[in-house]
Amino acid sequence: MNWNSHEFIWLDWVIIAVGILAVTWAVWRSIQKDKRLQKGADSENYLFGKGEPWYIIGAAIFAANIGSEHLVGLAGTGAKNGVGMAHWEMQGWMILILGWLFVPFYQLMNNKLGKIITMPDFLKNRYTPRTGSWLSIITLIAYVLTKVSVTAFTGGIFMESLLGLPFWYGAIGLIVLTGIFTIFGGMKGVMTLSAIQTPILIIGSFLVLFLGLAALGHGCIADGWTAMIDHARSMGLGADGHAYGTNHMFHFETGDPMYDEYPGFWVFIGASIIGLWYWATDQHIVQRVLGQQKGESSDVVMKRARRGTIAAGYFKLLPVFMFLIPGMVAAALAARPESGFTLDNPDTAFGSMVKFVLPAGVKGIVTIGFISALVASLAAFFNSCATLFTEDFYKPMFKNRSEATYVLVGRMATIVVVILGIIWIPVMMSLGSLYSYLQGIQSLLAPAMVAVFLMGIFSKKITPKAGEAGLIAGFLIGMARLLTNIFTNTGKDVMTGWFWNSTHWFWHTNWLIFEIWLLVFIMMFMVVVSFFTKKPTAKQIEFITFNDDYKTLIKQSWNKWDVIASIGVIAFCAAFYLYFW
Repeated sequence: MNWNSHEFIWLDWVIIAVGILAVTWAVWRSIQKDKRLQKGADSENYLFGKGEPWYIIGAAIFAANIGSEHLVGLAGTGAKNGVGMAHWEMQGWMILILGWLFVPFYQLMNNKLGKIITMPDFLKNRYTPRTGSWLSIITLIAYVLTKVSVTAFTGGIFMESLLGLPFWYGAIGLIVLTGIFTIFGGMKGVMTLSAIQTPILIIGSFLVLFLGLAALGHGCIADGWTAMIDHARSMGLGADGHAYGTNHMFHFETGDPMYDEYPGFWVFIGASIIGLWYWATDQHIVQRVLGQQKGESSDVVMKRARRGTIAAGYFKLLPVFMFLIPGMVAAALAARPESGFTLDNPDTAFGSMVKFVLPAGVKGIVTIGFISALVASLAAFFNSCATLFTEDFYKPMFKNRSEATYVLVGRMATIVVVILGIIWIPVMMSLGSLYSYLQGIQSLLAPAMVAVFLMGIFSKKITPKAGEAGLIAGFLIGMARLLTNIFTNTGKDVMTGWFWNSTHWFWHTNWLIFEIWLLVFIMMFMVVVSFFTKKPTAKQIEFITFNDDYKTLIKQSWNKWDVIASIGVIAFCAAFYLYFW
């Protein structure tokens, strides 16, 4: 047997088959145990899960974030652009904002409303019912544009590069497998699968990293790291022939070919706006921390949720090393013909590295973790779609239906979102590189949601109609920019005519700068609208502002170790920025 084969052998396939059966059995057993405790169908437990331990919450947040866009897009971006895209991944500090700032608001609303809230519930109570409905619509559209379509597309690429499956077989197969899993598993299934795959995914990815560095360094990991950095320094040739390098995160010189994509310090601000929306206000992530046992006190729920976010903050430090840097290693290896490693397409970097550096048998074990990660991530999206549609549209219109009916409706809503996501894939493929496309779409959706959440929390003077108008206006402007991106090849094509000349700033401005100014505009717009519309009621202010209940809940739910652990996350993020400045 050739243990060092660069392809899958019979042992890997046997391990994959047995491993998938074992994971399926473990998830099924966990679900059946949970059903016996529930004694019947319960839509709230199906959609949100119950109060899991803090380490399971942390693993679930991490697993919900890690999808095929990381296995394909992030590694591919590393191979092509080095650490330029690391701003979107080095955001463990951003998850702390969810645990320390936002979760207390959500928990207080849970207590006052007597149910686990969705993010639209949050806005309905601070602004107007239409504001919450618009958020549900925007979120579902976002899932079509950035979650389902991207995960299916990149899953197909990953399955093709790793297992040799034809692209559409891999993409559709992943969706069908995940759909079946989501229908029968619900949130409990997602949580269980997350706990199983997270250690496999982490260990397997770091094996790829270390063995890849060893291959690059002729057996020495330290030499491999030096060779990778040296190769990155030689990349990024400007028009003047100077190598600006892809080994740093900030690109301040206009001659740097990466400046147009990641301009100066704007990149950090733009990434933070997207991060705040994704980590603190997106149903897909927040849903991981909202589950609780009946009868639990608020401080216990808060303590568990916060510690879950702290754990997720540490987990979030890992993807750069798990995926992006292996992509950089792949590029450096491919630059050495004597290595025997080839890389025709940057998006196949990670799958190619798995086959090239891992020994037989280990390939199979690691692949189980990767497939589980793809299913867990996509299942989390499906579950969030079911939650949003069921809780914010169907239940208010059709009250007193059976719990089984609500679960069925959630499943049907998920199917519709999946179909739309597949239809969008050809359009997505025409809008540039994968990871850049993903962040570009999010930059058009994030400003409106960040504005209404922040202004609603930090200002008691922002009126309900101002929140509604700001969310709608921001979303419509973002969609108008998306249309111009489709027609102008994301601003790269030369466009002529009265319309394109008169709107040049709108469609040609760098996507990060556009995102920042869009956020500023929405906030100013909300302030202006507030001068001419009815003030919020005392009840609305009480729900979502810094009140005495909020301060009390914060004080009761943390200790010095929570603070120390949080500082550790921030310190690690700062150290990474300093090294790759």
